[in-house]
Amino acid sequence: MTETLWPDSVSVDDAAAITVRLTDAVLDRLLAVPPGLESRVYEAMRYSALSPGKRLRPLLVLASARLFGVARRSALQVAAAIEMVHAYSLIHDDLPAMDDSDLRRGRPTSHKQFDEATAVLAGDGLLTTAFEVLADPDTHGDPAVRAELVAALAAAAGAAGMVGGQMIDLIAEKQPLDIGAITRLQRMKTGALIAFSCEAGAILAKAAAELRLALRGYAHDLGLAFQIADDLLDIEGSSAETGKPVGADAAAGKATFVSILGVERARAQAELLIKQAVAHLDLYEERAELLRQVARFVVNRRS
Repeated sequence: MTETLWPDSVSVDDAAAITVRLTDAVLDRLLAVPPGLESRVYEAMRYSALSPGKRLRPLLVLASARLFGVARRSALQVAAAIEMVHAYSLIHDDLPAMDDSDLRRGRPTSHKQFDEATAVLAGDGLLTTAFEVLADPDTHGDPAVRAELVAALAAAAGAAGMVGGQMIDLIAEKQPLDIGAITRLQRMKTGALIAFSCEAGAILAKAAAELRLALRGYAHDLGLAFQIADDLLDIEGSSAETGKPVGADAAAGKATFVSILGVERARAQAELLIKQAVAHLDLYEERAELLRQVARFVVNRRS
């Protein structure tokens, strides 16, 4: 990499802070508000994409890109694109037709800050802009790599991934799901975007299949552990910590990892998944230390 993102021995906290700063600078540039009446939708897009957050998915993009010495600009373009897709999903997830939430990341949700129609359009705008960014030559000089990024993110975000998982999540409010169905739901709704984020660096680098497979295995276990931690926070956390309402799943009677396994078994399962995730990184040796730290952070987080 011609310009390093962070030192080799960086802590996960420092890497996360750098990720927020660099990703938000790219988002600020890509989502500049134009003159004209359409400026309102840009303001709503910026409100959600630039709202305070951990930027976990961009961090995974940058950490995986650094494994392969990917150019800083390429990695940041992809990091911004995945954060746009994540922000879009939160906007739509919070709508009255979905989870009907008033609070996200400690602030009013998009439809509360603006209105429902503007929130829908802001989500649409973020999703489509993300693909515009991936298709831009600034992201990678090889059109085949850009096309692979577009295809991979489309699969992760679409009906076979996040959107399909959200559909199952809505169904879960009306009918009981067993542990297998919940695992599939979360693998699609949450895990698919995490998997894309982890593999993005390998796509940018045109890495060998074995190296991609290791990142995919890491992401699979990390995504499930992340969701179990989320379920635990919904039971044990507070709105002040999480920046969003808690207890919503229990109030809706929705089955979760915690409701089926219980708190202690769920926590033990999350720890097991993190051990498995970290084991997938053995072939990267010390180069993957940051990804190992990220895995531990995910299971111990309080927001």
